Amino acid sequence: MNCYETLFVVKPTLTEEETAAQVAKIKDVLTKEGAEILATDDMGMKKLAYQVQKSDRGYYTVVYFKAEGSVITELERNLRINEDVIKFLTVKYTNNREMAQFNKLVESANKSVAKEA
Repeated sequence: MNCYETLFVVKPTLTEEETAAQVAKIKDVLTKEGAEILATDDMGMKKLAYQVQKSDRGYYTVVYFKAEGSVITELERNLRINEDVIKFLTVKYTNNREMAQFNKLVESANKSVAKEA
């Protein structure tokens, strides 16, 4: 199993409940495909570097997970057809230095969730 990070941005016009539903939908796709979700980092509303679909802002979320490569195809297909997702990016971590950074990111995301709770 490989380690991945998927960043996706949803439209700023969604309510908190709709945004949470979109995040849950992406997590459901991952779990149905057999991925192990390690952490989720809700970064909140941020300004985009450039306008995307007439939006200057977006709600950023990062999901860290372990999965087989075939899962990425299904995940990105779902992200493409979802009209509320305006941008997404998937990163694969492979070598030891990248894995060390990945583990720090997962730890950091889990700590921020623990502080909120």
